[in-house]
Order: sequence, then structure tokens, then C-alpha cells
Amino acid sequence: MASQQLSTPQLSSMTGFARLDGAFESWRWTWELKSVNGRNLEMRFRLPPGFVDLEAEFRKTLQTGLGRGSVNVNLTLSSEQNEPQYKINETALAGAISMIGKITTQIECAPPRPEGILSLRGVLETVDDTQTPEQRKELTAALQTSFKDAVAALVDHRRLEGDKMRAVLATQFDEVESLTNDASAIAAATPDALRARIAGQLSELLEGAPVPEERLAQEAALLALKADVREELDRLKAHIVAGRALLSEKGPAGRQLDFLIQEFNREANTLCSKAQDMNLKRIGLDLKKTIDQLREQVQNIE
Repeated sequence: MASQQLSTPQLSSMTGFARLDGAFESWRWTWELKSVNGRNLEMRFRLPPGFVDLEAEFRKTLQTGLGRGSVNVNLTLSSEQNEPQYKINETALAGAISMIGKITTQIECAPPRPEGILSLRGVLETVDDTQTPEQRKELTAALQTSFKDAVAALVDHRRLEGDKMRAVLATQFDEVESLTNDASAIAAATPDALRARIAGQLSELLEGAPVPEERLAQEAALLALKADVREELDRLKAHIVAGRALLSEKGPAGRQLDFLIQEFNREANTLCSKAQDMNLKRIGLDLKKTIDQLREQVQNIE
């Protein structure tokens, strides 16, 4: 698989998986990369003994392809020519034993088993007396090329997931727009409805006596002002336009969408608190439900 350009920005999910096999001379290996959502780019590598020193370069490669997400990288490596030989890194072993000694003076715990200490990173190393420095260099280059292809495959998978999420988000934005339009229709009739309701209430209080028009106008204007949700509806409509624009951009949009969803939620909450009409309040609750569904999707976008 040819290595692809990793810098072309697109809407991507932070969830993805890639598996890639590679070979060089007698060596065979498999890369497995798994990513899930995360606030930033978090990388965890699991490399075979003797190849841990390559992690720094692999990290740089991963950073060129991904902007956010929690990524686990596992490399399984074997040689068909010789069985691997191992040696203990005395410096790493001494450091591990020293730390274990310090821990046992602070907390009561069982002594560690030898296999547990040997499994600590850097304590056990492979030894390949048959591999020349030049062969090691060539193997390292082959691993790095293969890893770039594995990262490209992970990026592709995340983009495919991003395309699916874009369609879901577009549908949810349509639902928010529909609810906002319904709320606008009710809000437009609210002043007249309030006036009629106040007139009826005052008539009851005055036992059928005529209601002064000036008093009625004052009360209706005061309540209409408190119940006016036109600003909230206008902002919701503007947020819908902004959200759709972010979906069409070819760039990481997760953080911007997350911020936008907070603004959506703020307007929906204000709409519910101001609503005097039960139908308008119901629409506000439906808006909050749909916005919450949007938020769940957005949290997984890079």
C-alpha cells in the first residue's frame, strides 16, 4: 500500500482502526492501531524489546496524520531466521528494583515476581548478534515506511467514519431547523394570544366589567416583552447556518462544533424558560433533546 498524503484536512471521526502486515528479509511484523475520542492527541505505544528506541520517530509520524484522539499502537515483530535472544538491561533493572524498594517502605504489598519485573519496559532487551548495523538501519527504515502506511490507513478509516457522522449531523441540523421554524410560527402569534388571555383574566377579576383598553395594552406589552423569544430564535437560525458551514469545510471541526453546540443549548434553555405557550415549551424540550443528540455525535469528531 502506497503511503498517502496525511496533511489533507477533512471531517474525521476520532474512532478508527487499522491493521497492516509488513516484511523485510527474514523479518515479519504486524501493526495494529486503534483510536477513540480524546480531548487532545494521546499516544500509547507497545513495541517489542529492542525496538523501544524507535518510539520517538513513530510519534512524529503519528502526529503528522492525526490532530486529536487517544491512539494505541501495537507492533508484533518476529524473525524467521533466528529465535530471538534476550538480555537484561542491568541499569534499567537496578532502577526498577530501587523504585520497588521505595514503594514497599511506604505501603504494605507483596514482593514482585521475577516475570513481573522482566515485563517492565526496558528491563528485557533482544540481542541479535547476526544483524549488522547496516541491516538494523535497513530494518528500521522498512518499519518506519510500513508505519506511515498504517497511519494512512487509520486516517482513511477515521475519514470514512467522519463521512457517516457528517450525514447524521446534517439530518440533526435539519431537525433543529424544523423545530426552530415551528417555534417561530408560535412565537409570532404569542402577543395576540397573550392579549386575549389577559383580557379574559381581567374580565373575570372585574366580574364582567369593561376592561380599560390602556390597562389591557400595558399588561399585554409587559408579558409579551418577557415572553419574546425572537432573539433566541434568530440566534438558533444563525447557529444552524454556522453548523452546516462547518460540516462542509475540509478541516478539523470538532472543537468549533463542540463550542457551537454549547451555544445551541444555551438558546434552547432560554427559550424554555421564556415560553408562555405550552406548545412552545414542548418544542423547546424537543430542541434540547435533538441538541443533546448532536452533542453526542460532535464529541467524537476530530
